[in-house]
Amino acid sequence: MSTYQKPLPTPDLETREYWEGCRRHELLMQRCPDCRTYRFPPMPMCPYCNSMNKEWIKVSGRGKVYSWFVVHHATHPDFADDVPYAVVLVELDEQADLRLPSSLIDCPIENIRPGMPVEVVFEDVTAEISLPKFRPLR
Repeated sequence: MSTYQKPLPTPDLETREYWEGCRRHELLMQRCPDCRTYRFPPMPMCPYCNSMNKEWIKVSGRGKVYSWFVVHHATHPDFADDVPYAVVLVELDEQADLRLPSSLIDCPIENIRPGMPVEVVFEDVTAEISLPKFRPLR
């Protein structure tokens, strides 16, 4: 693993389980055990039923492209060599409004389509951090 030069997430109390799952190559989503609704990003209270209860559930990592945009001008110098690149909003199969922003890999920008089936893959960028990314479903 080479030295990763781009900005990295900083796991905190609410996101630690998510990032630990990513490190194990598991996509975990927070879910309310009371109303059984998934939520992302993780938060202390369920926005649907106001419960303070939560659990972490491994999800399939499959979904579809809900929306995307193409970055043509890097807003951070460490991403300058990557432009143009796509940022996708993936709607996970587990719930219609469970959406995760991420990178789309192994797909030319001109081939991205709404509803395109995708699956999660993980890029191990440091010993502590693995980033979830998506690619077209194989």
